[in-house]
Amino acid sequence: MRKVLFLCLPFFSVALCAAEPTVEEIVKKSDELYRSKTSYSEMEMQIETPDWKRTMKLKAWTEGMKKTFITILEPKKDAGIGTLRMDTEMWNYFPKINKVMKIPPSMMMGSWMGSDFTNDDLVKESSLLDDYTYKLIAGPDATKYYIELIPKEKTASVWGRIVITANKGDYLPVAQEYYDEKGTKVRLMTFSDVKMFGGKKIPAVMELRSLTKSGNKTTIIYGDVQFDVKLDADTFSLRNLQKQR
Repeated sequence: MRKVLFLCLPFFSVALCAAEPTVEEIVKKSDELYRSKTSYSEMEMQIETPDWKRTMKLKAWTEGMKKTFITILEPKKDAGIGTLRMDTEMWNYFPKINKVMKIPPSMMMGSWMGSDFTNDDLVKESSLLDDYTYKLIAGPDATKYYIELIPKEKTASVWGRIVITANKGDYLPVAQEYYDEKGTKVRLMTFSDVKMFGGKKIPAVMELRSLTKSGNKTTIIYGDVQFDVKLDADTFSLRNLQKQR
């Protein structure tokens, strides 16, 4: 593939881009889809199983790919629960017991607050761009790119491979398939309802469906996303983790 000329508008959102992007650029876009130098977002998370349903309202702040702060606003019983990630370290705060708990590396693939998303999914401890090798592969739809990602030898991952499907028109991801080390597809993430947020075109809805637990899925719906916002100096700190936001 030829390298794209940087005469295009941000996120390659118009037809002025005559050249195709590199595989690296498509993976980077998926990696940083909801991030920039800094970001602020408001979202709703809907968790569904065959036995129960749960909805949470969240706020999140990020700085680059290394810092994330998430706090739960609703339901009332969970308000104030927070998650902080700085570099390779992660903590959860539970206001009812006024306790900060550090998440060990072995728990990064564990469920975040009972959802189908893992701790790693929510705080992006691993990077598709840095921690995986990637290549174009053949796919059934000529209007899409299909990219296979294999974890590097040094990467601690439960996935044997990940396959990204992205539009050729705007290079936005439409799906990510996750396979275990035996080659079985175990979960599917889809992206939909593309909207403009903060001058960038991104999917407003992410749905993660388990393929091993029938009837289990988690949907994140973005209500607001702002990029390159000014953040307080203590946003990503243990002291801030224990505040009600």
